[in-house]
Amino acid sequence: MSRKTAVITGGSRGLGRDMAINMAKEGVDVIFSYHTNEVKAKELIAEIASIGQKAVAFSFDANDYRSGQAFIRKATDYLREEYGHAHFDFLINNAGTGVYNLISDTTAAQFDEMMHVHLKSVYFLTQAALPYLNEGGRIINISSGLARFSLAGMSAYAIMKGGIEVFTRYLAKELGERQITANVIAPGAIATDFAGGSNKDKEKAALISSITALGRVGKAEDIGGMVAFLCSDKAAWINGQRIEVSGGMLV
Repeated sequence: MSRKTAVITGGSRGLGRDMAINMAKEGVDVIFSYHTNEVKAKELIAEIASIGQKAVAFSFDANDYRSGQAFIRKATDYLREEYGHAHFDFLINNAGTGVYNLISDTTAAQFDEMMHVHLKSVYFLTQAALPYLNEGGRIINISSGLARFSLAGMSAYAIMKGGIEVFTRYLAKELGERQITANVIAPGAIATDFAGGSNKDKEKAALISSITALGRVGKAEDIGGMVAFLCSDKAAWINGQRIEVSGGMLV
């Protein structure tokens, strides 16, 4: 049986790191991107190797869509050299950052950054990847609970995540003939370094816990298993769906 490969953006830390580890535990090799932290990327490569899978990392600046296209070129060049072909099975668009500002105070530069990082780069990186995605492959995009409920100060970020949910449905529609599914995962509040790590703050964590049915803030390891499931044979009939993974936040 041929080895399967996942391409994950933003894999060196946080949610992406847990996604990569979960995929490796399912016997999948991993190509992932990092922004600037090469040390963390190398640590993850070593951890995946200890699981028994191959991993490699390339830099990617999500604020520049051309960097995403270059990342796919690096990934496919590596695949040709390592496996003798340029194709892979799973694309997980995870890379991102956040900005906190009220609508009245949001600058055009902040809005543009959110658009480039969360919408434009995802769109054109996916476009560049499509010729290399195997028939029956999977695309997993990452949205946010903030596309369903509203918390003041997150409008620019949430708007782009709403766009990703629409994009995902169009991918599902247009790629059906190739038996490629596209789904979107919407995490709730997760205690990572995202957006300055504010969800780790004790006061904010208490507030999040009080509005979450399971009574706590999310952890990075709450998300990776869902990504691995959607890439498994058990999830083959799930397509064009938004799946919120939030512990029941604001239900």
